[in-house]
Amino acid sequence: MSLEAAFSAQEWAVLSGPLRLRPLALCDKSRSLSARALMAEDACEQLFARLGPVIGSPTPAITASLLAKRFAFLATGACLYAMSACDKGLLLSLDESVVEYGHDDGLWTSAMPLPDRDPQRYAPGAREVWRATIVTALFAEVLAPLWQTFNRVSGISRRILWENTAVRVYSLYEKRLSKVEDPLIRRRCQADFEWLLQEAEPALFGLDYNPLRHFRRPPTLLADGRHLRFRRTCCFYYAASDPVEYCSACPLLRPRKARSIA
Repeated sequence: MSLEAAFSAQEWAVLSGPLRLRPLALCDKSRSLSARALMAEDACEQLFARLGPVIGSPTPAITASLLAKRFAFLATGACLYAMSACDKGLLLSLDESVVEYGHDDGLWTSAMPLPDRDPQRYAPGAREVWRATIVTALFAEVLAPLWQTFNRVSGISRRILWENTAVRVYSLYEKRLSKVEDPLIRRRCQADFEWLLQEAEPALFGLDYNPLRHFRRPPTLLADGRHLRFRRTCCFYYAASDPVEYCSACPLLRPRKARSIA
């Protein structure tokens, strides 16, 4: 079965559209590396050197942060949307995951290529074990080793890389999955999100803490009455933009006297 055929037309429209999932055969071969290849520090260093000028990044650390932010969006978007909205498991691995880095006219064009195969299913009553397996593969077995290599090669803080990841997960569940029309699917998405935030063990992330819970800063009450959840760390997006732009939740923009809402 092809990757596309494993999902309904409506599911595939989201996965292949805004979430950029692709069959491996459609990989941008001229601008991609296997995740396993990026575990080699020299290959990683060469990629940062090549990609930096393309995205306007002045240092390898900033390049690493922005590439990690993009790959985290692609990997968590495809994997967690399939898990929560479709109840189908995309089991990622270093050997079969591809890091695309296409970037044209100031915008990322990269996608998330995955092999054509049936998604992982679960037996009745076994969803919690299945869910933990999907999450472990995504975070502990793919993202954690990649972020460790990015840290060693570029010097970028691992905290920044993990918050880059966390904010992508928050956005997926709060902005996209919270608007799913089917109430049963919406409740499943909410239950998965609460589990990821509150109950998922650190080992599932390959860490000694749960980064989704750790970076979940309380929302801040702004002077205009809006509530905004600011980041704890800065991803340095502003340093690679011309003219300078800041993420809406950039901690550099957080008012000093603003108070958090418990």
